[in-house]
Amino acid sequence: MKVKNYLDEECEVIGYTKGNGKFKNLLGALLCNLKSDKIIKIGSGFTNEERTHPPKIGAIITFKYYGLTSKGNPRFPVYLRERK
Repeated sequence: MKVKNYLDEECEVIGYTKGNGKFKNLLGALLCNLKSDKIIKIGSGFTNEERTHPPKIGAIITFKYYGLTSKGNPRFPVYLRERK
C-alpha cells in the first residue's frame, strides 16, 4: 500500500488567473498570499462549481501540499476548502 503524507496551510486569496482549454472562461488558478508573504498559484482541487464561483478576494482558504521546494514554496499545492 502506498501512503502519501501531506501538510496543509491557510492563505489569503489576492487574485485569479483565467483558465485555458476546457476551463476557458472559468477560474484557472488562485493567486494566494502565504503568511510568509510569498505569493503562490493554486490551480488544482477545484470542482466545476468552484471554478464558476471561486472564493472571493480576501477569503482565507486551506490547501494541501507535499513538502517544500528548494526555494521554500509549497510543492504541488491543491485547494481543499474555504474557511467560513
